[in-house]
Amino acid sequence: MAATKIIFFGTSAFALPSLKALIRNDWVPLAVVTKPDESAGRKQVLTPPPVKEWITRITTPATRIPMIKEEIKTLQPEKLNEDFALQISHFKPDLFIVAAYGKIIPKEILDIPRLGVLNIHPSLLPRWRGPSPIQCAILNGDTETGVTIMQMDEEMDHGPIITNNKLPITNNKIIYTELHDSLAQLGAELLVETLPQWIEEKIQPIPQDNTKATYSKILKKDDGRINWSRPAEEIERMVRAFTPWPGTWTMWPSEKLYRIRIDQAVWEGEEAPIGSPGYIWQKEGMPLLVKTGKGSLAVTMLTIEGKKPVPAAAFVRGYPDIVGATLV
Repeated sequence: MAATKIIFFGTSAFALPSLKALIRNDWVPLAVVTKPDESAGRKQVLTPPPVKEWITRITTPATRIPMIKEEIKTLQPEKLNEDFALQISHFKPDLFIVAAYGKIIPKEILDIPRLGVLNIHPSLLPRWRGPSPIQCAILNGDTETGVTIMQMDEEMDHGPIITNNKLPITNNKIIYTELHDSLAQLGAELLVETLPQWIEEKIQPIPQDNTKATYSKILKKDDGRINWSRPAEEIERMVRAFTPWPGTWTMWPSEKLYRIRIDQAVWEGEEAPIGSPGYIWQKEGMPLLVKTGKGSLAVTMLTIEGKKPVPAAAFVRGYPDIVGATLV
């Protein structure tokens, strides 16, 4: 049997375990499609996405891994247009595999490979379609999530399900990075288990129940702003879901207006004795408590914009007048 000609679409770190698993199992893609380099950091240095960075490293002669016998083309199209469709058609691909690519792939490109397009999505579809399913699982207090491999169509995360694997969320303190890494690894394992049967056309995909669909969205900086009238338990989930991006933040009107990012926190059932939501108080062993709409948020690590993260006790020593202030 001729080798299956695969093209891999992926950009972020979530895609890396799946790409590595393909190569380890001798499904070396002919090409990897990833988003263009972007400016990053305070100095706006042009930076390659994680997938490109890794592919460059493993295909450089000095660091090439044994499985790589031929060059893997890296494609970074600005637009997925007719020119790109023609370029990718020249590979005569059998299959596209997509993981955290970050762009909508149009139908004329989805129709190119003989075996269709598989997408590795970090939720149990149809729950949490869209670009931020991991954050939504934490934010909504889900007790279970997982990974779905679906056959892509032109609608967002809408195509029929090929297989999935559940992941119980037994740790109610799990943070985004931990859940992200667990799901990325689970997706890679599920992909290599499923691929042989898919290539042999032994799997019949099952349509999603669209009546049960829920949706996540592209997260923006403003999504991380805290509304202190919400319950402490909800705000604590927000901190775990939105670290590192978009961050969970608030404003402290002192002698000047400070933007403060809450990096770590736990929720307390105890109510503040006085004050309105956002009021900062203390009790023994807890140097920085914030009154909320229900209960208090015990902040353990925080950052003033432009500074380094510091523990709450050190922060209060440096900014003692924050106690008794009200965050907005």
